[in-house]
Amino acid sequence: MHRKIQIVCASLCAVFLAFALSPALAQQQGNTATPNPLVQLLESKGILSAADVASIEQAGSAQAANQELTDILLQRGVISQSEHDRLTGQATPSVQAAAPAPSAPTSPPPAPAAQPKPLIAAKGQSIQAPPFPTEPGAPSVVERVPTKEINVALAPIRALPVGGVIVDEHPAFKADGVGVTPYGFIKVTAVHDSSNPQGADFPLPGLIFPTAPNGDPAFHIKARSSRFGINLSWYDHNPKWAVTGKLEFDFEGNFSAVDNRNLSSIRSNAPSLRLAYARVDYHFDQNNTFSALFGQDWTLFGSSTLPNILETTGLGIDFGTLYERLPQMRVGYTHKVGDFAFMPEFSINLPASGLVPDLQDQIGYGEQAGPDSDQPQYQARLVFQYQLDHAKGVAPAQLIFSGFEGKTGTDVTAGNITTALAGTEYPYINPFVNGLNTTSKQDGWDAEWQVPTRWFTLVGKFYSGSDLFFYFAGQLQSYYNDTKGLYNTVAVSDVDGGAPLGLPSIVLGTTTPTGRTLVLAPQRPVRSQGGFAQLGIPLSRLFNADPAGRNAGWSIYGLYGIDQAKRRDLEQIALQDRYSTMAIGTLNYKFNRWASFSFEQSLYTTHCNPGAACTFRGVPAREWNDVREEAGPIFTF
Repeated sequence: MHRKIQIVCASLCAVFLAFALSPALAQQQGNTATPNPLVQLLESKGILSAADVASIEQAGSAQAANQELTDILLQRGVISQSEHDRLTGQATPSVQAAAPAPSAPTSPPPAPAAQPKPLIAAKGQSIQAPPFPTEPGAPSVVERVPTKEINVALAPIRALPVGGVIVDEHPAFKADGVGVTPYGFIKVTAVHDSSNPQGADFPLPGLIFPTAPNGDPAFHIKARSSRFGINLSWYDHNPKWAVTGKLEFDFEGNFSAVDNRNLSSIRSNAPSLRLAYARVDYHFDQNNTFSALFGQDWTLFGSSTLPNILETTGLGIDFGTLYERLPQMRVGYTHKVGDFAFMPEFSINLPASGLVPDLQDQIGYGEQAGPDSDQPQYQARLVFQYQLDHAKGVAPAQLIFSGFEGKTGTDVTAGNITTALAGTEYPYINPFVNGLNTTSKQDGWDAEWQVPTRWFTLVGKFYSGSDLFFYFAGQLQSYYNDTKGLYNTVAVSDVDGGAPLGLPSIVLGTTTPTGRTLVLAPQRPVRSQGGFAQLGIPLSRLFNADPAGRNAGWSIYGLYGIDQAKRRDLEQIALQDRYSTMAIGTLNYKFNRWASFSFEQSLYTTHCNPGAACTFRGVPAREWNDVREEAGPIFTF
């Protein structure tokens, strides 16, 4: 398996370098039109779809392209009718000045109106794309778009883009040639759980922690899901190059432990890094783009498709979602043919296990189990994109395959072994007088789909792998020590102190009941599989709501997810929970462009492993349930 993945990764790298350095493509770049940065910017922000871009580019002249773009922006509600008329040179009867009467030529005729500056330049010409004109001090007017033009299809959440990105020509401000645009949201929700034995403000699998007779219900109000970030753009004289970046934080970090905050630590959430990367994109032409990213971003494995739910602290941890963010170096190439796009990507990542160290001084610099494997974690994904529904405002559909391979390492000193043996009376013979090293493998693959249409949006994924603990799968389990066929076992700690939940780092034992020579119990990864499916329906679209009215922003989502560990692996460690499921319904109301309100009703369930003695509410039970309600507003900026 390891050899095959290395061969695939090497092949992908060769493909990327061949495309990036191809003299044929370099020769072609002088014969193709420069992509319009304004149109690409609007497409990257989700305002324009791939079909919209194609429609604009197929216009026969700059005037026709300008007319097509402004018509689309009017239908989206981005510009008003009066702004549309000014941009296209059309007069609106309500604002036309009356012609002077022939009998009263006492004043000079009005100067001819200035021709509007086109948004789209002719192919091959330089592009001057000013921001949409506004009238300072003028009152805002809601322009009514015909009801038949309503188009509020639900766009899937896509953490990883297909194709390159472009430089933002109109950032919030510039500093020494670098464009900076802040973004984020303030999110405050009230939460009630019917059973919350861990005390967290997000769901985790049950049956691991005992509960009181009432099931340990809990109520929270949380603001730490709020998020802040900035988009960066570095400007280059060659428009084919785009150098961009992102820095993003949330407040899901640790609670403060300083003296002046101890009593009020519940409100003192520490900010924590989510994303921090820079990327370089080279646009050979409108159909071919090479991309390279350096920094912390969403992982290629598992993170392409995310559910659209209100609970984002855990986002379905160990209930079937599967995602992560990691420091990485990544390359990709996109080729487009009409409505179809094809994109392979490959990355080397920081090796990580998710095993929490027990030693206090380890917390200062994180885990050792991943880096002690002495090799990077390899990841790749392959994306097929197609504009399935050509209705305006509908994002293209995607089919994604991704996979990864890695290892975790365990280092054990001779002193740790001596300490463990000192507490026993058995006459062991210890061959590990200098300590020992051992590894455990990690691997996985998944298939993801995103099918947006004007009537509904269906997304989901299926995954399978070994030791998916770091990716929030496998029922909170990483690996186990396979003690089958061993006798007189003894547990030993490693130098990191990290180990799976409730398990020792390593185990030593003898091969016969009367044997004395110690051998190492192999570390086996816990295998798991699962996934989720979510259906989103734009209620306002189905009920033909007025797109300019207050009822234009209603949508509803239904989701089901499952995460299941292999029964044979769990029986080795006598774990109670075998699989967990979630069923979530989310109702969203978008009040306006910046404010929305949501209510979410969910049921989280963990099922007992057959043969295990499980309890819930203090009595024997086969499953644990948490009926959860969450509601609140989100204000974006």
